[in-house]
Amino acid sequence: MMTDAAQTTIQLPAKTAIFSARNITKIYGAGASEVHALRGISVDLYAGQISVLLGPSGSGKSTFLNILGGLDVPTSGEVRFEGQSLGELDDTGLTEFRRAHVGFVFQFYNLIPSLTARENVALVTEIADDPMRPEEALDLVGLTERMDHFPAELSGGEQQRVAIARAIVKKPKVLLCDEPTGALDSKTGILVIEALVGVNERLGTTTALITHNVAIKDVADRVIHFRDGQITDIEVIEEKVAPADLSW
Repeated sequence: MMTDAAQTTIQLPAKTAIFSARNITKIYGAGASEVHALRGISVDLYAGQISVLLGPSGSGKSTFLNILGGLDVPTSGEVRFEGQSLGELDDTGLTEFRRAHVGFVFQFYNLIPSLTARENVALVTEIADDPMRPEEALDLVGLTERMDHFPAELSGGEQQRVAIARAIVKKPKVLLCDEPTGALDSKTGILVIEALVGVNERLGTTTALITHNVAIKDVADRVIHFRDGQITDIEVIEEKVAPADLSW
């Protein structure tokens, strides 16, 4: 059961760009082995919105997400976060950017087996400036009754929700999710999407979510379509669908 405090919805100004990417390219290798992962990407991500990055494997989605999160740097072009150019930051600056502002959720949970759900989440609070309590983060993803269980005692969906709680406990402005339902069946995947949508609604966390599952796009505010390292379309979802109503 979520607490009354956890149900407070954050109201954010519409159309405030939190990320602005301009002419982003990414090239790996050189010569005959050169791979163009991104070919001139320009797009804004808006504060408080869920953006789904949709496209086939190898289309550049993960490369772009890693650049937004400061895990990688573009070959050319510029990414700005709240007006600050990430290209002006050195390794220490990028580490601070990630620590202070970005939560990551990946396909695989990377939980520490010897720690309970509560303890896995609590680890992040030790490096955060103003974290929420681990219990609050786990409550937000519907795991109040499971917080003292070890990963081996949790289902795959529950482990992924622990990973989401771990990502949000430091109160990041941005949540970057790379195929968070990729290893899950449809019923369990919907529970994970419900958790991500709930976090977005209650905390106002700007969320970018990579998927190749077309059904998931209907929970988003915008869908950014990728193919061959380029953005081919940006779709605005006028009537969002509740996760429970998705046709997987």
